[in-house]
Amino acid sequence: MFSQGSDILRKLRLIEGLKADLLAEVGKLYQAMAINKREAIGEALAQVIILAFVLGRRLGFDYAELDEIVNAKLGHNIKQEPEIERWFGDMSEYRRHLRQKR
Repeated sequence: MFSQGSDILRKLRLIEGLKADLLAEVGKLYQAMAINKREAIGEALAQVIILAFVLGRRLGFDYAELDEIVNAKLGHNIKQEPEIERWFGDMSEYRRHLRQKR
């Protein structure tokens, strides 16, 4: 059916499309934050997360592997003690949330 070259081209186009969609969704997030519309902010954030994971999969990461990378990155960030963590504990809380889902 498809030649190997056309299959590679199709995969590259898909990745480029996902990158563009991700960027567009970040734009929608900024717009939603500018008008302070909670529902639109939540939808844009959810779509950014979905697109990031799907793009990661297309780049060779499975979802469980991405979850582990996120968890490790959270641990690293927590150790660095940025203001958001010192003041509010947001990263620790998110890490606990991820662990509870297992």
